[in-house]
Amino acid sequence: MSKSHASRWADGSMQKRVARRYAAERRFRALGFIAVATSVAFLAFLLFTMASKGIGGFTHTEARLQLDLPRSDVLIDPATLKGPDAAQIVAQANLEGALTQAATATYGPAAAEMFGESGVRELGRKLVADPTLLSHPAEVWLPVSGKVDVAAKGDAAPEQEAIVAAIKAKDGLRRSFNLDFLTASDATDPSAVGVWGALKGSFLTIIVTMGLAFPIGVLTALYLEEFARRNRWTDLVEVSINNLAAVPSIIFGLLGLAVFLNIMNLPRSAPLVGGLTLALMTMPVIVIAGRNAIKSVPPSIRDAALGVGASKMQVVFHHVLPLALPGILTGTIIGMARALGETAPLLMIGMRAFIATPPGGIADPATVLPVQIFLWSDEVDRSFVEKTSAAIIVLLVFMLMMNGLAIYLRNRFERRW
Repeated sequence: MSKSHASRWADGSMQKRVARRYAAERRFRALGFIAVATSVAFLAFLLFTMASKGIGGFTHTEARLQLDLPRSDVLIDPATLKGPDAAQIVAQANLEGALTQAATATYGPAAAEMFGESGVRELGRKLVADPTLLSHPAEVWLPVSGKVDVAAKGDAAPEQEAIVAAIKAKDGLRRSFNLDFLTASDATDPSAVGVWGALKGSFLTIIVTMGLAFPIGVLTALYLEEFARRNRWTDLVEVSINNLAAVPSIIFGLLGLAVFLNIMNLPRSAPLVGGLTLALMTMPVIVIAGRNAIKSVPPSIRDAALGVGASKMQVVFHHVLPLALPGILTGTIIGMARALGETAPLLMIGMRAFIATPPGGIADPATVLPVQIFLWSDEVDRSFVEKTSAAIIVLLVFMLMMNGLAIYLRNRFERRW
């Protein structure tokens, strides 16, 4: 040790520098911990808020009703309810008038709007399941309208307080799981809305998106990294792909509107058009992730395969691609998660229409969960508040399931060397 170093240790200056370095390290660790804790706190607050507001959307309020269909205006032959057209026959009957009559007779004039579309739908199911209800008085439990449901949950409007008090006085309210929220589609009555139509539209849209973006993106990455010559044209393509990955999503919506709808005349508000639009947006992310994954494959793998007589095509598809596939799937997961949550490009191609029936295929009119959430959040009726939060929970679960599947496939194909 030199004299200068020894003197520094002797006078304590080196100890102070070491102490400052350790203090800086402790501060960095503390800042990192604070950053992680803050992120976790915000995530926990988001999940708690969505859960507290959305859990009620998976349940509904049912009211007990004394129903006397033989004395009502409902004219249905019980024998016709045993045929294949039973649902259509029930839908054409005046069940709403019968419910209004029975509600006012049981709970007074304030109960005239006690039942809505969900109550009519449930009564129709009960009649199909038990046609004998048409021949004798019976006591049934039916879901109430959205306004009464909100009032029964503690957010009563002044005009609904009387009817809720009258029902509670006769012990005629109960809470039950709302299966229709998971099996029905959009509706004008908040008590009858469901997410199945939007959920199926999201699934069909993401299938089209991944079916186009994944193979084309992977093949593009392979060509640019393994086969393309280095010249100004390939440089231009690479720069363009990198720029496309940063383009705002609404620009892709305008592109889809101009090309797929105005020029190609594809069906508006269909998963096919939504998938094509989101594929354009997702493809650059997959290409960039794919190229990075392909670059990470050691050159010795290629040299060894070429050394034993494999062709260039065999080297790429038998050795390089399987080893790069986990990294490619990582980029695919990121692109898919972004596509699942997009709203702006889908609004541009018309996927904000009122869709009352689930799509039967990729060419049928449909909507997706993010757009459905956006439309419900814009409703004035307070009954849509918890439905919106519940739909957000369904979207989060759907995203977790799709991402979990992608992660499983990534781990399934992962190889170590």
